[in-house]
Amino acid sequence: MSTEVLNVALAMGPGVAPRIFSTRRLASLNGGLRLLSPEPMEDFTSARSLALLAETDILITGWNCPTVDAPVLDAAPRLRHILHAGGTVKHHVDGECWVRGIQVSTAADANAIPVAEYALAMILLANKRVLQIARTLHRAKTSVEPDGLFPDMGNYGKRVGIIGASKIGRHVIRLLKPFELDVVVADPFLSADDAQALGVTPVGLEELMDTSDVVSLHAPSLPATLNMINAGLIARLRTGSTFINTARGELVDQDALLARLERHEVFAVLDVTTPWVLPTDSGFYTNPNVLLTPHLAGSLGTELERLAATAVAEAHRVSRGEPLLFPVQVEDLAFTA
Repeated sequence: MSTEVLNVALAMGPGVAPRIFSTRRLASLNGGLRLLSPEPMEDFTSARSLALLAETDILITGWNCPTVDAPVLDAAPRLRHILHAGGTVKHHVDGECWVRGIQVSTAADANAIPVAEYALAMILLANKRVLQIARTLHRAKTSVEPDGLFPDMGNYGKRVGIIGASKIGRHVIRLLKPFELDVVVADPFLSADDAQALGVTPVGLEELMDTSDVVSLHAPSLPATLNMINAGLIARLRTGSTFINTARGELVDQDALLARLERHEVFAVLDVTTPWVLPTDSGFYTNPNVLLTPHLAGSLGTELERLAATAVAEAHRVSRGEPLLFPVQVEDLAFTA
């Protein structure tokens, strides 16, 4: 166990720290840790930032952090750990960090939790036909017979297709365990042993689209996954099925999806689109078979402090000489978001 007091500095974009780090959470950086300043660095070039970098052992980063590259590392000779209170580190941690032996961690697991919770809720609501029946009730303004409208409503025995056994995809699978559902997964990197451990059936993407009552997308946004849910796959969605996207809009052929929605053949729950804000004349706004939400599945409100708690807990592990719980290796960047 280390007896050395390690200096901690914060670095992130304007306005990020007050959203994520409460005063109480910052005060918990104690014991073997010393917070150099509660005010984060928003750049790495000012005199103040250079003075902080010179003394920093642990850098806790957040959204819109400037890039930590070779010149920054030259200005931070003591730096040994970068702990990100967010998901991906691709946008601000340069490969030079790993070359110089800097250990990097991320709160991606923590951020996966609310996304998985959102997906779980939408899967259960979709199979129960809650949104469609509620809309019918609002229009009818009188009693309706739910199973008369949707005789196949309910979650018992339904097939849920998970695309991508990512961090979020695996959280969704775990949350689905208490329900009597048939869960299948399409992921070319999921081994038979991992599938068995997760309690799911691995299938091809075409079979998943052909046979699932609900399809939930959890693949990372990479050059190889651009438009992966193409028109051919969208055509295979079962009539009456629901497609859920909490990943990224660019993974989906949105024109093909909208075409099927406009034929009233399928339903969709879209928390992400491309672009992030759709044009005002987009059919997704007005189509009755779509539930459109403004990227609210990820960490928001009280959930943001979970990201801070994860980074602070990693800092305390470092101070005790323990290994990081959520390390990021440079080779991970090729296939993670």
